[in-house]
Amino acid sequence: MTTKAATEQPDVQPLADDNTVTLDTPIRRGTTTIDSITLRKPASGELRGVSLVELLQMDVASLIKVVPRISSPSLTAIEVAGMDPADLLALSSKISGFLLQKSAKTDASLVA
Repeated sequence: MTTKAATEQPDVQPLADDNTVTLDTPIRRGTTTIDSITLRKPASGELRGVSLVELLQMDVASLIKVVPRISSPSLTAIEVAGMDPADLLALSSKISGFLLQKSAKTDASLVA
């Protein structure tokens, strides 16, 4: 005999995307407020014109070039340049993680 409680699925909250950064200081775009940014792993061509070393060193000029190419919603270079430094640092750490091989992430205990 099965009870109703045993057949119901528990309320499960979807896990937050590991590549999403909630902004401390939301970006205003007209009447829209952007309070989180999702980044995707860039393809090699999207890194064209940017030094990988500078990107790993969290160089602001490099980030201003790359973030608009891989962000959702898509940001402009001007919006990235005007971001709160803490938010830019959070995005930068996600981008740095994209550049590491899986074995390097495991060695650094960045992967579960």
